[in-house]
Amino acid sequence: MANCMLCPRACGADRSLSRGFCGAERLPRVAKIMLHEWEEPFISGTRGSGAVFFSGCNLGCVYCQNHEIRDGLIGETYDEDRLSEAYLSLQRRGAHTINLVTAAHYVPQVAESLRRAKARGLSIPVVYNSSGYENTAAIRALDGLVDVYLLDWKYVSPLLSERFSNAPDYCAVASEAICEMYRQVGDLMLDGDGIATRGLTIRHLVLPGCVDDSRRVLDEIAMRLSKATHISLMSQYTPQPGTTAFPLNRRITQREYDRVISYALSIGLHNILIQRLDSAQSVFTPQFTDNIK
Repeated sequence: MANCMLCPRACGADRSLSRGFCGAERLPRVAKIMLHEWEEPFISGTRGSGAVFFSGCNLGCVYCQNHEIRDGLIGETYDEDRLSEAYLSLQRRGAHTINLVTAAHYVPQVAESLRRAKARGLSIPVVYNSSGYENTAAIRALDGLVDVYLLDWKYVSPLLSERFSNAPDYCAVASEAICEMYRQVGDLMLDGDGIATRGLTIRHLVLPGCVDDSRRVLDEIAMRLSKATHISLMSQYTPQPGTTAFPLNRRITQREYDRVISYALSIGLHNILIQRLDSAQSVFTPQFTDNIK
């Protein structure tokens, strides 16, 4: 991991000696392993999604709900064999899916761990759960290993993405990566129990005061992907300690959310998953401690 260029930051860190922009060292650090009941219904099902939360992140979102693990310090190190056993353990516990959360800065290790797990009998769908800020070349390395891409499309505006996530190039980078993911897996497919088996789902978190940019995100999805794309329109935005200095220190209103839903339908997007506004509660967010399981 010398001169790391794995993610769009291309920070050049020697991760065998120091941490990169993402806070990561050479070996993956896992903050939490759990059966996650609060993902989309086609991911969690009735028994939960087998979520593996990786520490560190290549974005800097001021409103991050998982800010405890963003700096990459919480959790335990896992090599490829230990990761593969974690996936198999979650499968034995009844997980509907394996859910790899924020793994962009560990793609080579994750890819190898998936190869080993599949060779040992991993058979449930693998979900790559991402911020969307991904290196397209790295995503190509996951072709044939990931079944479902579940990813954010946060912004179109470079002004918003710079101000709120320290990534003015977010839309340009994410749109290219998302198109590669779509090329690999296409539109979402469900089995007879309503569980995702293959395909792509876009998440979009509606931010307070940012309805116009939400509309632009929906335009991009309709133009670049398919009007059949499954979109999870999230109303769960919750102010975090880092938002007090920004115009994000409130929850969204019902009117803001309804305007985004109406616009999605008006441009022909028809596979829309919506939330109630009371989903903006901390009970639905995993708690991260020194105990990862």
